[in-house]
Amino acid sequence: MDQPGVDVRPILQLTATSEFNEVFFDNARTDADLVVGGEGNGFSVAMATLGFERGVSTLAQQIAFRSELDAVIETARRTGAIEDPILRDRLVDAHMGLEVIRQHALRHLGGEQGHEASVTKLLWSQWHRSLGELAMAVSGPEGLLLSEAPYVLDDLQTLFLFSRSDTIYGGSDEIQRNVIAERILGLPREARP
Repeated sequence: MDQPGVDVRPILQLTATSEFNEVFFDNARTDADLVVGGEGNGFSVAMATLGFERGVSTLAQQIAFRSELDAVIETARRTGAIEDPILRDRLVDAHMGLEVIRQHALRHLGGEQGHEASVTKLLWSQWHRSLGELAMAVSGPEGLLLSEAPYVLDDLQTLFLFSRSDTIYGGSDEIQRNVIAERILGLPREARP
């Protein structure tokens, strides 16, 4: 990544961090024995990597999801939001949703990470974004305040802002829906301009 011709430009996010980058390859060269998957197979390698990122790799990610859900529940207890029947139902839905994601990922464990990974990606990205929204709802007005000036976020604020990107990275949710429609359900391809 640090060879001549490779330019990495971090993308600053709302969380004041940069987990994403733009990467430009301008006349970058590498030795033939470093080409992954063989010459001309870059797209297949990229799709396999994305399939893993979207699919079964989320089993490890779910440990962090569980920790975040626990923090949201604890905040709901601390703020009294847990007494609100609507928020309590949303907390139960979040718990059940995480279990659905876990069961789906376990079902595909050890198998090829094909188009089913798109279903997994939709499940966890939508769930995580909803958890971020729930985190702000149970935080109440204090969720709108920064921990420190000029821009220090607490864990739940970071969850809310970062989870917005979940529906984009690894292939946007719209792309995943097209993959599911065309490759799993056999629906006609989306019309191209």
